[in-house]
Amino acid sequence: MEGGVVESDVSAFRECLSLSWKNPYVLRLAFSAGIGGFLFGYDTGVISGALLYIRDDFKAVDTNTWLQEAIVSMALAGAIIGAAVGGWINDRFGRKKAILIADSLFFIGSAIMAAATDPSIVGRVFVGLGVGMASMTSPLYISEASPTRVRGALVSLNGFLITGGQFLSYLINLAFTKTPGTWRWMLGVAAVPALIQITLMIMLPESPRWLFRKGREEEAKAILRRIYSPEEVEAEINTLKESVELEIKEAESSDKVSIIKMLKTKTVRRGLYAGMGLQIFQQFVGINTVMYYSPAIIQLAGFASNRTALLLSLVTSGLNAFGSILSIYFIDKTGRKKLLLFSLSGVVLSLVVLTVVFHQSATHSPMISGVETSHFNNTCPDYSAALNPGGWDCMKCLKASPECGFCASGANKLLPGACLISNDSTKDECHKEERLWYTRGCPSKFGWLAIIGLALYIIFFSPGMGTVPWVVNSEIYPLRYRGICGGMASTSNWVSNLIVAQSFLSLTQAIGVSWTFMIFIFITVAAIIFVIIFVPETKGLPMEEVEKMLETRSLNFKFWQRNSDSREVLTQKTRSI
Repeated sequence: MEGGVVESDVSAFRECLSLSWKNPYVLRLAFSAGIGGFLFGYDTGVISGALLYIRDDFKAVDTNTWLQEAIVSMALAGAIIGAAVGGWINDRFGRKKAILIADSLFFIGSAIMAAATDPSIVGRVFVGLGVGMASMTSPLYISEASPTRVRGALVSLNGFLITGGQFLSYLINLAFTKTPGTWRWMLGVAAVPALIQITLMIMLPESPRWLFRKGREEEAKAILRRIYSPEEVEAEINTLKESVELEIKEAESSDKVSIIKMLKTKTVRRGLYAGMGLQIFQQFVGINTVMYYSPAIIQLAGFASNRTALLLSLVTSGLNAFGSILSIYFIDKTGRKKLLLFSLSGVVLSLVVLTVVFHQSATHSPMISGVETSHFNNTCPDYSAALNPGGWDCMKCLKASPECGFCASGANKLLPGACLISNDSTKDECHKEERLWYTRGCPSKFGWLAIIGLALYIIFFSPGMGTVPWVVNSEIYPLRYRGICGGMASTSNWVSNLIVAQSFLSLTQAIGVSWTFMIFIFITVAAIIFVIIFVPETKGLPMEEVEKMLETRSLNFKFWQRNSDSREVLTQKTRSI
């Protein structure tokens, strides 16, 4: 029954698949709104490849880590504003209009970048505004327009489209590697799906829950009758109507919504603990260092070519999309909390692999040969001035100055090579002798283990921490506060994202790649403890029952079991309605 406690069973995924036959309208709503997630994924993924070619075109960007971080981070700064404003727009004007505004921002930003002749950040800011707004609005719209049994799976569809957008961004990057104006094309292509979503969303309705909240009941009922089966729809309408009436009475008898009032409300406060905490930890366990900088990480692992780095990054991006498909299957079968804990445990394992691999790569890089270096006429000045050049290896050469590069031995890249001035002519001389040229990382026999570590990270992260935080945030807040709380949680995600993206390359230069991944290990362990204590299980609960569950919830350290006391109270309350 829709108004009671619903157990989500193993058929949830099959039900989701059967929607295309039983009720394609629901799938159409979810897919159309999910294009916002696709754009979110594309615009956050495409910069990883575009940055390689922006570096090649502009020497200032190539030699200044902070400029590279700024190009990545300007979109994230825009996303913070977009997410913060998006909560207010969602509650004031509706979910549909918020998606259309986000699409317009995507289109404007993409057009600016496509027309750019320098690494302008203005277009990235516009795109970021759209990303921030879409990141909270698309899952919210899908959640409010989905039947309870398949709500998690359909919101996970948005997660799949995010990762699908990231995967496509790598394909697009590869397609344009030999095209004049490489990075401008890569960044400008996002205008196309933005136009497609504008066209689709114009023909779709507003969220029925938002319509109920605004007193437009007949419109909402008409939409619900298209979403739910005849035997379920009346119960859903009655439950939603009662929920909205209670919230309206509460609103009329109190002051307008304020942050202080929200935090004094137990259900909202507990929801924000879980929702904002998950969004913050999603970023601080390091996912977007992998997505934004995976080609750079692969080069740090010893793969010199831009094209090779992009091809190998395509593997990790494809695994990310595959993991999202797994999430659609498991999220309504195993539950949100178990999936999170399994995901985080695997992330710890993969980060340990990456930490060990990069430590070994840094401590076993090829030595610098005086003979090999003197073979060329442009020795790195720092190497020439060194008191003990015989103790130099490739890693020391690259760390000495951004002006230094390593030309590997022609016979075997692991043999001693040359420490030279890093410029285009030196790079060409090195390549003419069929040698590999390194400026980011050094040749290593452990490089393929780094790829395996990245793949493991994505395989574990994507089904759980990749999608569950968005699902939880779309269903955990009371209707009256849903837009504002969703905006706050999404803003916390983007602020965390900005901090990580703006600091990752600087951290790798300051303390090394292995120690940077070690920091992520400690944060991930803290995330596991947080999930056990603060995140409730919302599997199988209608959205109107989540609030009651938070009201009665107590700490349940046996996370693999449902809290029987809370569940009994819930059942009694729903029977009395």
